[in-house]
Order: sequence, then structure tokens, then C-alpha cells
Amino acid sequence: MSTNPSTLVMPIQGMTCASCVAHVEKALRKVSGVRDVSVNLATSNATIQFDPTYPFTQLATQAVQDAGYQVPIDTKTLKIKGMTCASCVHHVEHALQVLPGMLSSQVNLATERATISLWKDTIPIQTIQQAITEAGYTAQEEGATEPTPDSSLEEERNKLLRLTIISAIVGLIIHLGSMNLSFMGTQFSEHTKRIFFFLATTGILLFPARPIYQAAWNAARHASVNMNTLIAVGTLAAYAYSVVATFFPEIFEASGIPPAVYYDTATMIIALILLGRYLESGAKARTTSAIQKLMGLRPQMARVRRNGTEQEIPVSLVQVGDTLVIRPGERIAVDGVILEGHTTIDEAMLTGESVPVEKEPGAKVFAGTLNTLGSFLFQATAVGNQTTLSHIVKLVQEAQGSKPPIQRFADHIASIFVPTVIGLATLAFLLWWMIGPPPALTYAMLTFVSVLIIACPCALGLATPTAIMVGTGRGAEQGILIKNAEALETAYRINTVVLDKTGTLTTGHPTVTDIIAFTIEQEELLRLAASLESRSEHPLGKAI
Repeated sequence: MSTNPSTLVMPIQGMTCASCVAHVEKALRKVSGVRDVSVNLATSNATIQFDPTYPFTQLATQAVQDAGYQVPIDTKTLKIKGMTCASCVHHVEHALQVLPGMLSSQVNLATERATISLWKDTIPIQTIQQAITEAGYTAQEEGATEPTPDSSLEEERNKLLRLTIISAIVGLIIHLGSMNLSFMGTQFSEHTKRIFFFLATTGILLFPARPIYQAAWNAARHASVNMNTLIAVGTLAAYAYSVVATFFPEIFEASGIPPAVYYDTATMIIALILLGRYLESGAKARTTSAIQKLMGLRPQMARVRRNGTEQEIPVSLVQVGDTLVIRPGERIAVDGVILEGHTTIDEAMLTGESVPVEKEPGAKVFAGTLNTLGSFLFQATAVGNQTTLSHIVKLVQEAQGSKPPIQRFADHIASIFVPTVIGLATLAFLLWWMIGPPPALTYAMLTFVSVLIIACPCALGLATPTAIMVGTGRGAEQGILIKNAEALETAYRINTVVLDKTGTLTTGHPTVTDIIAFTIEQEELLRLAASLESRSEHPLGKAI
């Protein structure tokens, strides 16, 4: 069965003549799924009609590159909201990967970000956002500005904590109320208590649990399942069973089944799930601490000399070419070149060298480094996201967002895990219902709920990304930049480390380990040495 062809414009670099056009057209026509090709030398692109059922983008890119030309590629980072498990990662990646012109997509559950590679100027950001929205999530592009800490994470944690406390209190009240306890000497009837339990549980499911049910519904609308599906089906099963037992107990009594209710099961499951998500958000916040420390090296304000006068302005307003004034003890706000003055600058955060570097007019200075001696003027040469510090932060973020082979395997397992669990839970329900001891329906329902709830694949999606973030972040704190997650995964096979002969392997903070005195007391020797080194700027002198 033939499908209607789609049309896409592919950018191509390196064509110089009509022969190049013919060469590219010939290469693209050999790609599976391509119906027609028209290459335009003037616009440096190819208009391609293709069968959308084929993995066209990767094949066409490879064909053009094999022919000796280049395909301009853009890399974008998106902030994804609404993901809760590894199944969500798979759904978002699939929604992105099927877009014509999309080369690759890597989604990280821990950072809630997607890194995508696509043909340059081919897919509008609105189309990408629409694809993610149709998959049941929301996306926002991260602009080409300086990396900033995500304040929304703390807001989310506080909200989750409030909802967890509310759900736990209501669940505890329902649990205690089911134990025939009196309240202020008043003994309520069983039916009255069940009406109260029904109202309280309904409130929990409508408000604290609403995001869970919304996410499950969005997944169902797009013919997919995720962790929220397991929670929603499990809690609604317990809730529906209890509602029938509350308002239509005769249905159970006619079959000889006690009309038991499990409102506390539904509410406590919601409370525990919310507690788990609160703890997960705490883990995510801790993994971003390394990047926040790096960003904290850059001052928020800068002293700029304009029209002969000095003024303090936010660093974001500093422009290339501005003249900045730096005094002793201040951190440098942007990259630049010294115009006037001599000084020494602690560049340990860049080079790892513990000895401050002497600087004179014409020398380069870098954002985040510390001026130790002397005042000087310098001209800004790189600001915002173009500074060396911003490049380091971006490198760490890219490493944290990359996906090692083991994570790809975990994501694949998660993509089939949830449907398998639903099938197993349904099978367990049917077996208990058909051959279980009386009351079989009650046991079947509880088994069904238990299998669904205990099988949530949270760890599959969070374990590896969290480890990668901690590893790359901790490395950045120690001055070790890790290119990507795959490099970190294969690092355990390293058996030899080669260092340059002049390199310094220290923490940058020498300390006195031993005092050897021959003719005077150790305390006296230390006092004399400290007096001699009191004005020294040398690291060993400072240690004494």
C-alpha cells in the first residue's frame, strides 16, 4: 500500500557547479523512500519528495555526506515538563524522532531536558513543541543566553511536599477511622464513616492526584502508557470498588462477599507516590549543585568605565569593547584583555594551578577568576554565553544531558515494561477471581492494585542520568571536564594515566604536615616562620 509522499527542503553545503547538483541528486535518489529530488545550486538546498514511512532523514544525510558534501546541522536544547518515568522518555524521543529533518533526540529524565540535532532551518520550533504536546507533554526552547539555575525545581519541591502532607494526613485519618474508634465520645455509624471516607478520598483524587490522572489521560489519548497509567488504574480500581461497596453494598452481599472499602489504600498510595516524587526532586536539585557552583564564580555586578566615569551595572549589560575596572580581591566578570596595570590572578578554577599567574598589559583575563593583587583596567572581549566560564558550564550541561549506551538499554526496557506490567496485573486479577479463595473478587482486586503499584519504573529512568550528573558535576568541581556520558561509562577501563611533566597535581591548598626543629621548640620555630611569611603571597608561605 503506497502512502502520499511528503516534501521537505534539505540544506546542503559544498556545491559549486552543475556537476555537483547532478552528483547530489543521484546520491539522494538512491535513498530508500525518496520519490523525487530537485537540487537548487543558487539556494544550496534540495527539495525532496519522500515516503514518510521510511527513516528518511538519517539515510539522506549519510548519502549527501558520502557524496562529499555537508548538511548544516543545528543543535537545540528543550526544557520538557510532565515526564515522570523512563516510559515518558521513550514517548518524547519517539515523538521527536519521527519528525522529518530530525537526526537525533536524547531526553534526560533527571535534567528534564531534550537535546536534539536537526537539519538547519528545517523544522520550526513550533512544530517541535506541537509534536511534544501531542505526546502529552510540554516543551520550551532554552535560548542562546547564559546558563542559569532552574528556580522552578524548588517551587515544584515545595508544592509536592504540601500535597504529600495533605494526602498522608487524610489517608491516616481514614485508616484510623476504619478501626471503629470514637471521636470525642461519639461513635459514628459504619455508613456515616464510609460517606466521610468517600468525600475525603474524592478530594485527594481530584486535587493532589490530579497531575497523575492528567498525565495518564494524556498518555491514553495518544495510545501509550506510562508510570502514571499504573498509578491511575490501581488507585481508581480501589476507589471504584469502595464506591460500589459504599452505595450499593447489596451487590456484594448477594454474592456472599463482605462489602469492604479500601479508601485508605487509594489515599495512601497517592501519598507515597507524591513522597517518592518529592525525594526524586531533591535528588535532581542536588545533581545540579555543581553547575550552580560554577555559575556562582561569576559576579552579578561589574564596574564599567564609560565616558570617563565609573558605574556599577549588572554583568548582563556589559558589552564587548567596554572598559572594566578590577580591584584586589574581586572576581572578573567577563573575558578580556588588560589595558592598564599589573596584577596576579588566581586561575585555579580554569587551570588547576595553585600559583597565581602574573598579568601585564596585553594579557588575557577570564570570567570567574580571582584578582589577588593590584588594580587594573581591561577591555571586554567576550560576554554572556561567549565567556570561557559559560563554555565550561555548557560543556558540563551537555555531558550531563548525554546518554550512555547503558541508559539506551534501560530506556528500551522501560518502553515495554509498563504494558507488560499491566498485562501481568490483569492476568493476576483473572486468576485470583477464577480460582482464588472467597472472597475471590476482593483478593483479585487487591492483587491487581498491588502488582500495578509496586512495578512503577521510576528507577529505570532516574538511576543512570542521576549517576551521570553527579559524576560529571563532581568532576567539574575538581577541575575535570568530562566530554559526555559515554566517556564516563568507559572510564572504568582506564589503566594508565599520562601527565605532562610540568603539570601540577594538587588540591591548590598546601598545608603544613610536619615541623622538624633541631635547636628550638616547634611552636617557636612555627612562630618565627609565620612572621617571615606573614606578607607573602606564595601558596607555601600562606600555608605556614
